Amino acid sequence: MRTNNKINTAKLRMTSARNMGEKMAYLGLLAPFMVFFIIFTIVPVLSSVVLSLFNYDMVSTPVWAGLSNYLRMFTGDKVFPIVLKNTLIMAIITGPVGFILSFVLAWCISEFNAYLRTFLAFLFYAPALIGNAFYVWQIAFSGDGNGYANSLLMNLGLINDPIVWFKDANYNMTIILIVQLWLSMGVAFLANVAGIQNVSPDLYEAGSIDGIRNRWQELWYITLPSMKSILLFGAVMQIQASFSIGSVVTALAGYPTVNHSVDTIVTYLTDVGTLRYEFGYAAAISVLLFAMMAFFRVVIGNLLNLFGK
Repeated sequence: MRTNNKINTAKLRMTSARNMGEKMAYLGLLAPFMVFFIIFTIVPVLSSVVLSLFNYDMVSTPVWAGLSNYLRMFTGDKVFPIVLKNTLIMAIITGPVGFILSFVLAWCISEFNAYLRTFLAFLFYAPALIGNAFYVWQIAFSGDGNGYANSLLMNLGLINDPIVWFKDANYNMTIILIVQLWLSMGVAFLANVAGIQNVSPDLYEAGSIDGIRNRWQELWYITLPSMKSILLFGAVMQIQASFSIGSVVTALAGYPTVNHSVDTIVTYLTDVGTLRYEFGYAAAISVLLFAMMAFFRVVIGNLLNLFGK
């Protein structure tokens, strides 16, 4: 009995050593990523939180401000509530719509053969690849009579004088939303295409045996539950894109826009940090933006967990 116990103990030690060696190997592979993640993500986030508690202009010594920068956003800054409202409107519209649109288009093109599917995927993804895609819309909505939209409307007799689209608060928000949706077919769209293609055909066969009779039932009971991780990834990417709208606004409508009608937190943050050098206040704005994105990520994650229950 003692001999058997010794043998079992030795086997357990060998197994533990082997498992520990495998874990160390995995940690070794993860180490480079974790180092860069900590340096370029964790440290900047923590630095922003600390800096938001100070007043700092990059020249003089930082002065302790406590929560005054956060209070200033809602009590002492007339512009911030406007850009916050614009950001929420854009995020609430372009986020869910872009997320659903990217999945629906990926689901539709998955029905075609491989060659046509690849072509359509490239076609929908192309706007995200074009660095100067904004200029297409600048030409289309040019404020003179040569712009496609003004030219068409004037030829139809609907308007007599050209509309300066991006300088009119009645139109610029709608146009920015359309452009952002056009640009939203990015990484999330490609992830959805890959995720749908990787759902095992055996699951659909098993589903037909269990009583699934149409494509909508397949979508709800098989495709969506099988793609939870991909959908969560796409949702996170869409949240990041919808809350960080800035370059499209600056490129099309400039900064500041008329009556701050389409200014966002990102464009305002850039103005506060790089032009006014109010780094403490800019850090507070960035921390709030990060908190908003984290909140919506948790909400969407909980909603996606409803699939398959």
